[in-house]
Amino acid sequence: MASSTLEQHPQTRPIAVHEHGWATESRHVTSEGIVRYVRCTACGSRRVDVERAPIGPPEPASAVVGR
Repeated sequence: MASSTLEQHPQTRPIAVHEHGWATESRHVTSEGIVRYVRCTACGSRRVDVERAPIGPPEPASAVVGR
């Protein structure tokens, strides 16, 4: 019997809203700039950032993925 409701996949559930405090876990130099893998120190969510210029803040290159 088919279910009439669809459950969200655990990775697509909404993430608690708060101001993330990103800490770099690792960084790699690429042709696009410096790619940083960052983690929120409060909730553990992760994101990938790219720093295209030596001056200026990194830009998000991925969506935030929660735990």
